Amino acid sequence: MEHGKAKGAAGPEGLSDPLTQAVRTRDAEVMTHVRAAVDANEMALAFQPIVRAGPEGRVAYYEGLVRIFDPSGRIIPAAEFMAEAEISELGRQIDCIALELGLRTLQAQPHLRLAINMSARSIGYPRWMRTLKRALMRDSTLGDRLILEITEQSAMLVPELVVNFMRDLQRQGISFALDDFGAGYTSFRFLRDFYFDILKIDGGFIRGIADNPDNQVLTRALITIGQQFDMFTVAERVEDSRDAAWLTENGIQYLQGYYFAAPTLYPPWAKRPA
Repeated sequence: MEHGKAKGAAGPEGLSDPLTQAVRTRDAEVMTHVRAAVDANEMALAFQPIVRAGPEGRVAYYEGLVRIFDPSGRIIPAAEFMAEAEISELGRQIDCIALELGLRTLQAQPHLRLAINMSARSIGYPRWMRTLKRALMRDSTLGDRLILEITEQSAMLVPELVVNFMRDLQRQGISFALDDFGAGYTSFRFLRDFYFDILKIDGGFIRGIADNPDNQVLTRALITIGQQFDMFTVAERVEDSRDAAWLTENGIQYLQGYYFAAPTLYPPWAKRPA
């Protein structure tokens, strides 16, 4: 099963079993809430720091992660809607609002560097491009402080288009991060052509790495790839001190995960509501 989807056997009359029907009803309700929240702009960014590896652990930049709220104010987990939203215009709308929120944060915090997620499917989406171009025209410093994250799976949908898109925006100072590296099947030919600035190693390799020899071998190889292509390397889902120590000793440059901080709607520069 994936993202809450379940397949059930059909009954003799072609009807789904009760469990499958319940899951489908729940999924439909989730998507209804997500569409309503997007239409009403009931979205926010939760911020998680990416820290430099080493004893000081200074924050290098933050990642802004989309949070969407249901009518009760509860955050809807991204795993419950993102796979379905990704392949529709709803996903493009979510990308647009995330970019708008991120640019607004950068404008308000002139010393902040921030990463925002996007799908390769949003390349060329008129609203997304207008939002970015207008912000860069208002404040030329935004480009140098903006990082756009594209997952490995998304980048490989249209690699030639992604390459040209990145080159155009890198000329304006924007950096690019390849997210969840190792989870997909990036061609090394395209990895060379992409010229990503940052390589984020998938958390599936990182969690518990201090006690996992297989993942240690694989992660060393991924770190070497990043070094070879002159990309900064980030380890995702770092959750304890032993994993952080192993990664630091083996050449990772930046660390992200709950060991350092969970994503929060109230980062250090924001005031909590009274």
